[in-house]
Amino acid sequence: MSDNLIPVMPDEQFSFDCSPGVACFNACCRDLNQSLFPYDILRLKQRLRLSSDEFLARYTRQHIGPGSGLPIVTLKPEKAGGLKCPFVSEKGCSVYSDRPASCRTYPLVRAISRCRETGRITEHFMLLNEPHCLGHNEPNKQTVRQWIEGQEIEAYNCINDGLMQIIRLKNRVLPGPLDLKSRRLVYQALYDLDNFRKQLFNNRLLDNVDVDPQKLAAAETDDITLLEVGIEWIKQVVFKQIKVPGFSVQRFKGSKKG
Repeated sequence: MSDNLIPVMPDEQFSFDCSPGVACFNACCRDLNQSLFPYDILRLKQRLRLSSDEFLARYTRQHIGPGSGLPIVTLKPEKAGGLKCPFVSEKGCSVYSDRPASCRTYPLVRAISRCRETGRITEHFMLLNEPHCLGHNEPNKQTVRQWIEGQEIEAYNCINDGLMQIIRLKNRVLPGPLDLKSRRLVYQALYDLDNFRKQLFNNRLLDNVDVDPQKLAAAETDDITLLEVGIEWIKQVVFKQIKVPGFSVQRFKGSKKG
């Protein structure tokens, strides 16, 4: 484990604040290498009033995960100005209320483990104390739980953990690289939601897929439900799993609708 990573318990306090009054404000939004989860993209494209393919083309790059073999989406930094985030301004984040999960969670790092017998997910947290970040010197104290609640992280984790489920399932039933067609299907169902919706309802993608009819009906207009359907669709169609014990996506009650 890195010396900069300090394990912390949910009710343990730590000192941190990030505001224009901190000398390093906005520094972490430069020299950027940031992955985006499916729910991150959903929120950002809604915020910017863009279709999913417009957002992906304008603001992201696609890579293949070296371990999972699945498509990974990263934010495309602006080359001018030190590879800075395209959404940062002198006053801070211009999409702050819809910022990605990693921005919300920092300076915490979250990891999850899953019990094979029960499917129960356990969260583990570490404090990332990087020398260049002066926010750790601020007097503002809170527990891990308080930080998660204040940054509204739970809604992101509830949806994005579905990607972790897919990675575990893929490694179990189909280890190694995916073929090009499968990668395209996964990418569309997770990230390019608007095009996935068209394909789902117009091109018989629902044949032999076991999904609740009410959820399917809601997915015609609701992006979050559509993402949930997409995750289940990937499990059943790409990885040929009709029922997988312990694998489900739980909707966070405070989620935004598309």
